[in-house]
Amino acid sequence: MEGLIIKAVGGLYTVESPDGSMLPCRARGIFRRQGISPCAGDRVRVENECITEIFPRKNQLIRPPLANLDKLIFVLSVRDPAPNLQLLDRFLAVCVYKSIEPVLVFTKVDLADSARYAEIYSKTGFPVYDVDYRRPETLRPVYDELEGAVSAFTGNSGVGKSTLLNALDVRLQLETADISKKLGRGRHTTRETALYTLPNGGRVADTPGFSTFETEAYAQIAPEELAGCFPELRRTEAPCRYADCRHLREPGCAVRAAVEAGEIPQSRYESYTEMLTGSGRQCRPPFRFAP
Repeated sequence: MEGLIIKAVGGLYTVESPDGSMLPCRARGIFRRQGISPCAGDRVRVENECITEIFPRKNQLIRPPLANLDKLIFVLSVRDPAPNLQLLDRFLAVCVYKSIEPVLVFTKVDLADSARYAEIYSKTGFPVYDVDYRRPETLRPVYDELEGAVSAFTGNSGVGKSTLLNALDVRLQLETADISKKLGRGRHTTRETALYTLPNGGRVADTPGFSTFETEAYAQIAPEELAGCFPELRRTEAPCRYADCRHLREPGCAVRAAVEAGEIPQSRYESYTEMLTGSGRQCRPPFRFAP
């Protein structure tokens, strides 16, 4: 049988078969000897309640352990706390590098205007949404983004991530409360990761590992590939004078001209240069990506 790991707790795995049935499994010892750990999101082959093969992954997070993510939902409040744009831009670049589509969701729009952020990030081509719980219709676009995809939510403490998840599906709220009472916050570690299935077929990572920003190693993007991780830089129509232009001080740079013309937001360009030169290296994602 081939299936999808939807829950991993220590050395125990729950695999969903194509017909929707759930099978508790263990993994072959050879994986451990090879330094490989199956994780939620893995497509696997199962024989006699044992995982015998892990199919190739398109991407992987080491902490929390997740594989084959389609989307990473960034939940950001426009106030209390306001987003750290340099930190956000670093995460977004790594997502592009790892072939994970980022989706930006701004909350607390009743407390402050989100227009500034919409103007900056609409130029990236990433989906950007405002959620106002006084207007339930604002939840629908976010819910539609999750359809048929494997997604995880990330957001700093206090941005309303749990509130958003619960608003998208009340059953998730009940399950989250149940887990909290049963296991307690301290025992819900990164060794336990689960995918929760929404009514629209989307799967959402249910793990507290995305609830706070932690200091972890991040994917090292080669300097020549970094501009490609900023879509608005990549889409600059006019060519630079030099084919290997890094968009710093080179003469005839089309990217810097686009920044000066207001076609590329200044904050995004500054984030790019800080990543390229290493001056912003102290800002690291709340999750650890596999090489």
